[in-house]
Amino acid sequence: MTVIIGSAVVVVCVLGGYLLHGGPFGVLLQWNEFLIIGGAALGSLLVGSPLPVLKQMAGRLTGLLRGDPYTQSVYLDLMGTLYQLFITAKRDGLISLESHVEDPPKSAIFSKNPFILHNHHALHFLCDTLKLLLTGSVPPHDLEGLLDVDLETHHRTSATTSGLVQKLGDALPGLGIVAAVLGIVITMQAIDGPPAEVGHKVAAALVGTFLGVLMSYGFVGPMATHLQLLAASESRYLECIRAGLIAFAKGAAPIIAVEYARRAIAGEVRPTFEQAETAVRSEGKAR
Repeated sequence: MTVIIGSAVVVVCVLGGYLLHGGPFGVLLQWNEFLIIGGAALGSLLVGSPLPVLKQMAGRLTGLLRGDPYTQSVYLDLMGTLYQLFITAKRDGLISLESHVEDPPKSAIFSKNPFILHNHHALHFLCDTLKLLLTGSVPPHDLEGLLDVDLETHHRTSATTSGLVQKLGDALPGLGIVAAVLGIVITMQAIDGPPAEVGHKVAAALVGTFLGVLMSYGFVGPMATHLQLLAASESRYLECIRAGLIAFAKGAAPIIAVEYARRAIAGEVRPTFEQAETAVRSEGKAR
């Protein structure tokens, strides 16, 4: 929602200021400039990006409209899930987790947390780690290194999308200059024409520069920044899971392992100790 509101503010303020200066709106509707800049931008993406990366980018861009899903309630649900898994393993042995991690959608524990069920990377991150614990052959310090490798790989993959969008934003002013130069070429061919006609062609050419700069700094650049922040938020969710898993693997009691996970949550969405305790107790009573 903030993306839509912000885009509307950019358009209204830029065009509103232009109209208040007495600028004619019609001269900005240079569809040939839109075609040159937009087509060149799309073509450059196709040239520089493999198809899987483009599909990933499309998915990430649609996520901009949904905003950051990692709210405090999502973390409370996660801590409840972690507690149920840890207390079950402590009471009935690690082998009791096998049915839960092998088929999470049918698990009585995971079915209470639809968010993590639909977050495939977080689900695999959690379940695959618990499967390793089931084997009993991975020391806690090795497990910690393994999870760090997984997080680093996820970070690099997520950064690919925002990096591509940022590069596109950086290229747009140059593409706007390309459109403007082509407009000047056309203008020079009509240099001996009436001054009004020459002025109109120059104005049309300058629209290309205007569009390139506006699209870069008003839309595409901020979108790249937003993608970076969403990727960082997703990584913090995984880091929360990591902290709880490592603490449990080192022998911490379930409630202490959950506290380790809570301390890994960013301050703006971190539940208080009392909120986390209430969520954990309610899960325990549900069992």
